[in-house]
Parts: sequence; C-alpha cells; structure tokens
Amino acid sequence: MAQHPKGDFDLSRAVWQRAEGDATDGAVEVAFVDDLIGMRNSAEPDGPVLVFTQDEWDAFVAGAQDGEFDLA
Repeated sequence: MAQHPKGDFDLSRAVWQRAEGDATDGAVEVAFVDDLIGMRNSAEPDGPVLVFTQDEWDAFVAGAQDGEFDLA
C-alpha cells in the first residue's frame, strides 16, 4: 500500500485503465480506489503514482478540458 498524506492508495486494489484504443508504451493510466485516484506511466508500472483526491481530480480534468495544459 502506498502511504500518502491524502490517505492510503491501495495499489493491490488498483485496476489500471487508459484511454480507449491507446496501446502505446508510456500511456497515462488511472485507477480509482475508494475516494482516491491514482495516475501512472504505463511504461513504469512499478514507478511512482500520483495520487489525487476527488476534488483535485475534478479540477485537473476541468483544466484539461479547458485547454489549460495545451503546449501551443
């Protein structure tokens, strides 16, 4: 179990998923475990996991939808 200030993200219960049809190495994967959301790089499944609360996740998704992270 990954110890985190926001709570314990139980990696053993994580069911990792990625965007439909994305079979590339290094895809972003997410898992929803209880009230926490984990995000990792599929190329490093034993690497670090970013952990979000539901409010943080909602803000991240809203920012992505609004183009906040666009590189252009």
